[in-house]
Amino acid sequence: MKSKYSGIKRIIKAFTYSFDGFIAVFKSEAAFRQDLIFCLVAVIILSFLPLESMQFAFLLFSLFLIVFMELINTAIEVIIDRIGKEYHPLSKKAKDIGSLLVLLAFGHFLAASVVLLLPLIR
Repeated sequence: MKSKYSGIKRIIKAFTYSFDGFIAVFKSEAAFRQDLIFCLVAVIILSFLPLESMQFAFLLFSLFLIVFMELINTAIEVIIDRIGKEYHPLSKKAKDIGSLLVLLAFGHFLAASVVLLLPLIR
């Protein structure tokens, strides 16, 4: 299906849809808000540490990964809930895998933090 918008109008519409998505997830998902607060606090703490720019950038990317995975997890949950609220083992499996994505992103940040910050406390 061809879009009725092109050029700059299409880009503006894309930003509008993205903003609508942000507002929707921010209003409805406590986990997303908690992840944002965690990331904000972590960025503030990291900005006071004597990190090289590449180390800081890597840890910043690791924090973004948490938010990305939370958004994917939320999208999975919304789709499953749209299909039906009744219990189904495949629905549970999809939601559990989405949850695992978030956990792995937190684990990635934790591991990267240990590797990059441990030398600073020695």
